[in-house]
Amino acid sequence: MVYHKSVLLRESVEALSIKPGGIYVDATYGGGGHAREILGQMEGGKLVAFDQDEEAISNRIDDPRLIMVNSNFRFLRNFLKLHNIAAVDGILADLGISSHQIDQPDRGFSTRFDGILDMRMDRKKKQTAKDIVNHYSEENLRDLFYAYGEIRNARKLASRIVEARKISIIETTTSLKEIANTCAERGKEFKYQAQLFQALRIEVNQEMDALQEFLKQATHALKPGGRMVVIAYHSLEDKLVKNYFRAGNFEGAIEKDFYGNVLSPLRVITRKALVPAAEEIEENSRSRSAKMRVAEKI
Repeated sequence: MVYHKSVLLRESVEALSIKPGGIYVDATYGGGGHAREILGQMEGGKLVAFDQDEEAISNRIDDPRLIMVNSNFRFLRNFLKLHNIAAVDGILADLGISSHQIDQPDRGFSTRFDGILDMRMDRKKKQTAKDIVNHYSEENLRDLFYAYGEIRNARKLASRIVEARKISIIETTTSLKEIANTCAERGKEFKYQAQLFQALRIEVNQEMDALQEFLKQATHALKPGGRMVVIAYHSLEDKLVKNYFRAGNFEGAIEKDFYGNVLSPLRVITRKALVPAAEEIEENSRSRSAKMRVAEKI
Protein backbone atom coordinates (compact mmCIF):
# COMPACT_ATOMS: atom_id res chain seq x y z
CA MET A 1 0.00 0.00 0.00
CA VAL A 2 1.27 3.48 -0.85
CA TYR A 3 1.51 5.48 2.39
CA HIS A 4 1.37 8.86 0.69
CA LYS A 5 1.95 10.20 -2.81
CA SER A 6 4.25 13.22 -2.60
CA VAL A 7 2.88 16.39 -4.18
CA LEU A 8 5.01 18.52 -6.53
CA LEU A 9 7.84 16.07 -5.93
CA ARG A 10 10.15 17.01 -8.79
CA GLU A 11 9.41 20.75 -8.59
CA SER A 12 9.94 21.03 -4.82
CA VAL A 13 13.24 19.15 -4.74
CA GLU A 14 14.53 21.05 -7.78
CA ALA A 15 13.68 24.30 -5.97
CA LEU A 16 16.03 23.33 -3.13
CA SER A 17 19.02 23.48 -5.54
CA ILE A 18 20.63 20.48 -3.85
CA LYS A 19 24.34 20.63 -3.11
CA PRO A 20 25.75 17.08 -3.20
CA GLY A 21 27.39 17.30 0.23
CA GLY A 22 24.89 19.64 1.84
CA ILE A 23 22.71 19.39 4.92
CA TYR A 24 18.94 19.44 4.38
CA VAL A 25 15.73 19.20 6.37
CA ASP A 26 12.55 17.40 5.35
CA ALA A 27 10.19 18.92 7.92
CA THR A 28 7.26 16.62 7.05
CA TYR A 29 8.59 13.13 6.28
CA GLY A 30 5.28 11.31 5.76
CA GLY A 31 5.83 8.41 3.38
CA GLY A 32 9.39 9.49 2.64
CA GLY A 33 8.82 10.50 -0.98
CA HIS A 34 10.51 13.88 -0.79
CA ALA A 35 13.25 12.51 1.46
CA ARG A 36 14.05 9.72 -0.98
CA GLU A 37 14.29 12.21 -3.85
CA ILE A 38 16.55 14.54 -1.86
CA LEU A 39 18.86 11.70 -0.82
CA GLY A 40 19.01 10.55 -4.43
CA GLN A 41 20.52 13.89 -5.44
CA MET A 42 23.07 14.03 -2.62
CA GLU A 43 26.55 12.58 -2.26
CA GLY A 44 27.33 12.37 1.41
CA GLY A 45 25.82 15.16 3.49
CA LYS A 46 22.89 14.76 5.88
CA LEU A 47 19.11 14.85 5.75
CA VAL A 48 17.21 15.54 8.98
CA ALA A 49 13.59 14.39 8.67
CA PHE A 50 10.78 15.34 11.07
CA ASP A 51 7.40 13.71 11.59
CA GLN A 52 5.26 13.73 14.72
CA ASP A 53 3.26 10.67 13.61
CA GLU A 54 4.87 7.43 14.85
CA GLU A 55 3.41 5.54 11.89
CA ALA A 56 5.38 7.75 9.50
CA ILE A 57 8.58 6.94 11.37
CA SER A 58 8.01 3.24 10.61
CA ASN A 59 8.57 4.13 6.92
CA ARG A 60 12.16 5.14 7.61
CA ILE A 61 14.47 4.88 4.60
CA ASP A 62 17.53 2.72 5.29
CA ASP A 63 20.23 5.30 4.64
CA PRO A 64 23.07 6.29 7.00
CA ARG A 65 22.74 9.93 5.90
CA LEU A 66 19.19 10.12 7.24
CA ILE A 67 18.48 11.38 10.78
CA MET A 68 14.86 10.71 11.82
CA VAL A 69 13.15 12.89 14.41
CA ASN A 70 9.79 11.82 15.84
CA SER A 71 8.61 15.33 16.71
CA ASN A 72 6.73 18.34 15.39
CA PHE A 73 8.73 20.64 13.13
CA ARG A 74 8.07 23.49 15.53
CA PHE A 75 11.02 22.08 17.51
CA LEU A 76 13.40 22.36 14.56
CA ARG A 77 15.98 24.50 16.38
CA ASN A 78 16.22 22.15 19.39
CA PHE A 79 16.79 19.03 17.35
CA LEU A 80 19.31 20.60 14.99
CA LYS A 81 21.24 21.69 18.07
CA LEU A 82 20.92 18.19 19.54
CA HIS A 83 22.56 16.76 16.41
CA ASN A 84 25.28 19.44 16.38
CA ILE A 85 24.01 21.08 13.21
CA ALA A 86 24.61 24.84 13.22
CA ALA A 87 23.04 25.66 9.85
CA VAL A 88 21.50 23.90 6.85
CA ASP A 89 21.47 24.36 3.07
CA GLY A 90 17.77 23.85 2.50
CA ILE A 91 14.44 23.07 4.17
CA LEU A 92 11.33 21.50 2.65
CA ALA A 93 7.89 21.38 4.30
CA ASP A 94 4.88 19.68 2.71
CA LEU A 95 2.09 20.82 5.05
CA GLY A 96 -1.23 19.16 5.75
CA ILE A 97 -2.01 15.50 6.38
CA SER A 98 -0.89 12.41 4.52
CA SER A 99 -3.13 10.18 2.42
CA HIS A 100 -2.42 7.40 4.92
CA GLN A 101 -3.80 9.45 7.81
CA ILE A 102 -6.88 10.47 5.82
CA ASP A 103 -7.61 6.88 4.79
CA GLN A 104 -7.57 5.48 8.33
CA PRO A 105 -11.12 5.65 9.77
CA ASP A 106 -9.91 5.40 13.37
CA ARG A 107 -7.86 8.61 13.02
CA GLY A 108 -11.03 10.66 12.46
CA PHE A 109 -9.55 12.96 9.80
CA SER A 110 -11.87 12.08 6.94
CA THR A 111 -15.49 12.95 6.26
CA ARG A 112 -15.73 9.74 4.20
CA PHE A 113 -15.61 7.29 7.10
CA ASP A 114 -17.36 6.72 10.40
CA GLY A 115 -14.80 6.93 13.19
CA ILE A 116 -14.04 8.43 16.59
CA LEU A 117 -13.41 12.17 16.56
CA ASP A 118 -9.66 12.09 17.14
CA MET A 119 -7.64 14.06 14.52
CA ARG A 120 -4.37 13.98 16.45
CA MET A 121 -1.30 13.79 14.25
CA ASP A 122 0.74 13.05 17.36
CA ARG A 123 -1.19 10.46 19.35
CA LYS A 124 0.83 11.24 22.47
CA LYS A 125 -1.08 14.53 22.74
CA LYS A 126 -4.09 14.48 25.04
CA GLN A 127 -6.67 16.77 23.43
CA THR A 128 -8.76 15.29 20.60
CA ALA A 129 -11.44 16.69 18.31
CA LYS A 130 -13.99 14.93 20.51
CA ASP A 131 -12.77 16.95 23.53
CA ILE A 132 -13.08 20.22 21.60
CA VAL A 133 -16.54 19.50 20.23
CA ASN A 134 -17.91 18.46 23.62
CA HIS A 135 -16.15 20.87 25.97
CA TYR A 136 -15.35 24.16 24.21
CA SER A 137 -17.81 26.95 24.96
CA GLU A 138 -20.26 27.99 22.26
CA GLU A 139 -18.34 31.23 21.80
CA ASN A 140 -15.00 29.44 21.41
CA LEU A 141 -16.48 26.99 18.93
CA ARG A 142 -17.93 29.86 16.91
CA ASP A 143 -14.58 31.66 16.78
CA LEU A 144 -12.76 28.45 15.88
CA PHE A 145 -15.10 27.55 13.01
CA TYR A 146 -14.99 31.07 11.62
CA ALA A 147 -11.23 31.55 11.88
CA TYR A 148 -9.95 28.13 10.82
CA GLY A 149 -12.85 26.80 8.75
CA GLU A 150 -13.94 30.10 7.23
CA ILE A 151 -17.52 29.04 7.95
CA ARG A 152 -19.85 31.99 7.50
CA ASN A 153 -22.66 30.77 9.75
CA ALA A 154 -20.25 29.62 12.47
CA ARG A 155 -22.56 30.97 15.20
CA LYS A 156 -25.43 28.74 14.02
CA LEU A 157 -23.20 25.65 13.81
CA ALA A 158 -21.72 26.23 17.27
CA SER A 159 -25.22 26.61 18.71
CA ARG A 160 -26.44 23.37 17.09
CA ILE A 161 -23.44 21.45 18.44
CA VAL A 162 -23.95 22.76 21.97
CA GLU A 163 -27.65 21.81 21.87
CA ALA A 164 -26.85 18.33 20.53
CA ARG A 165 -24.22 17.57 23.18
CA LYS A 166 -26.72 18.36 25.95
CA ILE A 167 -28.61 15.25 24.82
CA SER A 168 -25.61 12.96 24.29
CA ILE A 169 -21.86 13.14 23.83
CA ILE A 170 -20.79 13.72 20.21
CA GLU A 171 -18.28 10.92 19.68
CA THR A 172 -18.10 10.07 15.98
CA THR A 173 -17.46 11.76 12.66
CA THR A 174 -20.89 10.63 11.48
CA SER A 175 -22.65 12.26 14.44
CA LEU A 176 -20.82 15.51 13.81
CA LYS A 177 -21.57 15.44 10.07
CA GLU A 178 -25.26 14.99 10.78
CA ILE A 179 -25.26 18.16 12.88
CA ALA A 180 -23.23 20.03 10.27
CA ASN A 181 -25.64 19.06 7.51
CA THR A 182 -28.47 20.90 9.29
CA CYS A 183 -26.46 24.13 8.84
CA ALA A 184 -25.08 23.56 5.35
CA GLU A 185 -26.49 24.96 2.16
CA ARG A 186 -28.34 22.29 0.17
CA GLY A 187 -25.99 20.61 -2.28
CA LYS A 188 -22.89 21.91 -0.50
CA GLU A 189 -22.89 19.61 2.50
CA PHE A 190 -19.58 17.94 1.65
CA LYS A 191 -17.72 21.25 1.35
CA TYR A 192 -19.22 22.43 4.63
CA GLN A 193 -18.15 19.23 6.40
CA ALA A 194 -14.63 19.63 4.98
CA GLN A 195 -14.43 23.19 6.34
CA LEU A 196 -15.56 22.00 9.78
CA PHE A 197 -13.10 19.10 9.85
CA GLN A 198 -10.28 21.42 8.73
CA ALA A 199 -11.03 23.83 11.59
CA LEU A 200 -11.01 21.06 14.18
CA ARG A 201 -7.83 19.46 12.80
CA ILE A 202 -5.98 22.78 12.88
CA GLU A 203 -7.06 23.38 16.48
CA VAL A 204 -6.25 19.86 17.69
CA ASN A 205 -2.75 20.00 16.24
CA GLN A 206 -2.15 23.73 16.82
CA GLU A 207 -1.10 23.90 13.17
CA MET A 208 -1.05 27.66 12.70
CA ASP A 209 1.06 28.28 15.79
CA ALA A 210 3.42 25.47 14.81
CA LEU A 211 3.77 26.85 11.28
CA GLN A 212 4.67 30.32 12.54
CA GLU A 213 7.27 28.94 14.93
CA PHE A 214 8.68 26.71 12.20
CA LEU A 215 9.03 29.50 9.64
CA LYS A 216 10.94 31.71 12.07
CA GLN A 217 13.22 28.90 13.22
CA ALA A 218 13.79 27.68 9.67
CA THR A 219 14.90 31.14 8.59
CA HIS A 220 17.49 31.26 11.37
CA ALA A 221 18.65 27.72 10.57
CA LEU A 222 19.31 28.40 6.88
CA LYS A 223 22.76 29.34 5.63
CA PRO A 224 22.92 32.48 3.44
CA GLY A 225 21.79 31.38 -0.01
CA GLY A 226 19.91 28.42 1.48
CA ARG A 227 16.42 27.68 0.18
CA MET A 228 13.12 27.15 1.97
CA VAL A 229 10.32 25.38 0.07
CA VAL A 230 6.80 25.20 1.53
CA ILE A 231 3.77 23.45 0.04
CA ALA A 232 0.46 24.62 1.56
CA TYR A 233 -3.06 23.26 1.04
CA HIS A 234 -5.43 25.93 2.28
CA SER A 235 -5.56 29.70 2.18
CA LEU A 236 -4.76 30.22 5.87
CA GLU A 237 -1.43 28.41 5.60
CA ASP A 238 -0.57 29.88 2.22
CA LYS A 239 -1.24 33.43 3.39
CA LEU A 240 1.09 33.00 6.36
CA VAL A 241 3.85 31.62 4.15
CA LYS A 242 3.35 34.28 1.48
CA ASN A 243 3.45 37.14 4.00
CA TYR A 244 6.47 35.78 5.83
CA PHE A 245 8.47 35.18 2.67
CA ARG A 246 7.67 38.67 1.33
CA ALA A 247 7.87 40.77 4.48
CA GLY A 248 9.53 38.74 7.22
CA ASN A 249 6.36 38.96 9.32
CA PHE A 250 2.98 37.24 9.31
CA GLU A 251 0.91 40.36 8.75
CA GLY A 252 2.60 41.05 5.41
CA ALA A 253 3.54 44.61 6.44
CA ILE A 254 6.44 45.65 4.23
CA GLU A 255 9.17 47.63 5.99
CA LYS A 256 12.02 49.28 4.09
CA ASP A 257 15.36 50.76 5.03
CA PHE A 258 16.56 54.28 4.17
CA TYR A 259 17.48 53.14 0.66
CA GLY A 260 14.14 51.49 -0.05
CA ASN A 261 15.28 47.90 0.44
CA VAL A 262 12.71 45.56 1.96
CA LEU A 263 13.70 44.55 5.49
CA SER A 264 13.18 40.81 5.22
CA PRO A 265 15.65 37.97 5.86
CA LEU A 266 14.39 36.17 2.77
CA ARG A 267 14.29 36.79 -0.96
CA VAL A 268 11.22 35.46 -2.73
CA ILE A 269 12.06 33.09 -5.59
CA THR A 270 8.48 32.31 -6.67
CA ARG A 271 6.63 35.59 -7.22
CA LYS A 272 3.50 33.55 -7.78
CA ALA A 273 2.74 30.24 -6.07
CA LEU A 274 3.49 27.16 -8.17
CA VAL A 275 0.59 24.71 -8.50
CA PRO A 276 0.48 21.11 -9.75
CA ALA A 277 0.10 20.46 -13.46
CA ALA A 278 -3.17 19.04 -14.78
CA GLU A 279 -1.51 15.64 -15.20
CA GLU A 280 -0.55 15.47 -11.53
CA ILE A 281 -4.02 16.52 -10.38
CA GLU A 282 -5.55 13.83 -12.58
CA GLU A 283 -3.20 11.24 -11.10
CA ASN A 284 -3.55 12.51 -7.52
CA SER A 285 -6.73 14.50 -6.87
CA ARG A 286 -5.55 15.48 -3.39
CA SER A 287 -2.86 17.66 -4.97
CA ARG A 288 -5.39 20.04 -6.54
CA SER A 289 -5.29 22.59 -3.69
CA ALA A 290 -1.47 22.61 -3.32
CA LYS A 291 0.48 25.86 -3.59
CA MET A 292 4.27 25.87 -3.45
CA ARG A 293 6.34 28.91 -2.50
CA VAL A 294 10.13 29.22 -2.44
CA ALA A 295 12.39 31.73 -0.70
CA GLU A 296 16.14 32.12 -0.26
CA LYS A 297 18.02 33.31 2.82
CA ILE A 298 19.71 36.65 2.16
